[in-house]
Amino acid sequence: MTEQTPAPDPAAAPPARRGRGRPPATARREQIVTAALEEFAEHGFHNSSLASVAERVGLSQQGLLHHFPTKEALLVSVLRRRDEIDEADFGTLDGLDRLRDVAERNASRPGIVRLYTLLSAEGLSEDHPAHVYFAERFAGLRARITAVLRGAHGDRLPSGATPEQAAALLIAAMDGLQLQWSYDPGAADMPDLVALLTDVLRGGGTRPDAD
Repeated sequence: MTEQTPAPDPAAAPPARRGRGRPPATARREQIVTAALEEFAEHGFHNSSLASVAERVGLSQQGLLHHFPTKEALLVSVLRRRDEIDEADFGTLDGLDRLRDVAERNASRPGIVRLYTLLSAEGLSEDHPAHVYFAERFAGLRARITAVLRGAHGDRLPSGATPEQAAALLIAAMDGLQLQWSYDPGAADMPDLVALLTDVLRGGGTRPDAD
């Protein structure tokens, strides 16, 4: 016995249809976030407009607002996208050597590095929409790296630094190197310098004697 398909109810509303060639909402949001990441990286958050982001994806500003009602909402999504990109690196961080891989990966994506550097500086202002995000992000990174270092070395690294001190130094070095590299990529070899610092913190590097 075969199952018959019921006849359609003439009173039922027809299924919603997308316009021909129009991507689904999720894909469109992804396109907008990618375009915003590029726009903010090139011009900074304050110097970018929703209209310019919308133009990159062939939308009107009103069309963009359908997906992101405010510029701040879009910024949060952009910052989360950067975290998603980095999560594979920091999420699998199992030792200091892994940080060199993170620095090497950053050297291959100048737009994201520039975006992060610009927004982290702009976010110093307490009324900036990214202020809380960066404050929480730095605290989270310090806690994560500290936990990894304490698990590997206990309460003191071979260099004598505590895990908390080493975590703060590593984050500061990586962010500072990104700033120098953004000005002149040839002046700072981020992967090698991060590797040198990690070696020093583990007591394996050669440091000049203090005066």
